[in-house]
Amino acid sequence: MSVKIGFLHSLIRPEEKLLLHEFHSRDGVELLMVDDRKLLYNLGKDRFPFDIVLERCINHSRALHALRLFESAGIQCINSSKVASICGDKILTSISLQDHKIPQPEVRVAFTEESALQAIEEMGYPVVLKPAVGSWGRLLSKVNDRDAAETVLEHKVTLGTYHHSIFYIQKYIEKKGRDIRSFVIGDDCIAAIYRFSEHWITNTARGGVAKNCPLTDELKTISVRAARAVGGGIVAVDLFETDDGLLVNEVNYTMEFRNSIGPTGVNIPQRIVDYVLRAAKGQVRG
Repeated sequence: MSVKIGFLHSLIRPEEKLLLHEFHSRDGVELLMVDDRKLLYNLGKDRFPFDIVLERCINHSRALHALRLFESAGIQCINSSKVASICGDKILTSISLQDHKIPQPEVRVAFTEESALQAIEEMGYPVVLKPAVGSWGRLLSKVNDRDAAETVLEHKVTLGTYHHSIFYIQKYIEKKGRDIRSFVIGDDCIAAIYRFSEHWITNTARGGVAKNCPLTDELKTISVRAARAVGGGIVAVDLFETDDGLLVNEVNYTMEFRNSIGPTGVNIPQRIVDYVLRAAKGQVRG
């Protein structure tokens, strides 16, 4: 009997092509493509012809709601809607990390321009202002002094969208030109990269260069703990190096990995597919 995998996607990026190639190489796997742009749900009456869904959407809102709707119809999803909800919102991520006593940079949250400025002044410069929902290093602001803080806050208030109406303020960590991204699948930290950049934003989507990062016991432990804190599954954990140890910056639930396969020598899509197939056969908890 074949395993039927629902492949939830938007555009087919290099990561999705690698995953599709890996699925097609497996015996006994029937892959059903599910384009989130064409999805229709009939709540309470839906019946879907697959055993499990692997989520690879670009749009967070579509991913989150599609996962919850599939789950309401009894379909297991990787990652779950709980993981998507937490990882897709930096505030919820920080709360989960705090609840599980996982080291992270100092974070403050404010809801008005005045209270945000007060929080920034109390934390001390520099700080980083981030949208609560967002990815690829977009709409980040490094704020070095009060003049910059007042300007950025005014701009965010004037723009007035959801992304700018809640102020997520993180203490700036001097990265010395690099940070770390680790990859966690289930209870295993399978690989990690350094992301090097002369810019303070080191995302590979913004030009950061990936090089292999050795998997120390400290890195593996904190990465798996962070993954468990947000609900587990398949995630990428972004970390800062400090004199006092590693700090978790963010946890990503629809991770990009194409630039990390070469430097690490780890076949990440193979490991993802292995995990999905084990889950579909009931060999993975959660």
